[in-house]
Amino acid sequence: MEKFTIYTQAKSSLGGKRSDTLTGVVASGNLEILFERKGEPLAVIVEVMTASHGYQHVWEAVIKDFVARVSPGGMYISIHDNGARPDTVLLRLMQGARLMEARS
Repeated sequence: MEKFTIYTQAKSSLGGKRSDTLTGVVASGNLEILFERKGEPLAVIVEVMTASHGYQHVWEAVIKDFVARVSPGGMYISIHDNGARPDTVLLRLMQGARLMEARS
């Protein structure tokens, strides 16, 4: 397993009132993502644990794209990956953000 943390800044905090949410399932070719509201309002901290070594630059590009699209400030995001493709990673990140913004 490879583990690393990506730190970035959003333009605004992610809306909604949920304190946390989980999306996805760790299984062959997939991943799970836990979103938690903590830290500075504009900070985005993403902790990645992945079975695929040597792809940190790809993860950084996907996270950069996600932050530009959604602006998930104030989020601590934990990712447990089992070989998911970048498009699946972005899909799960988008799902998690929308769940955090949901009213209930």
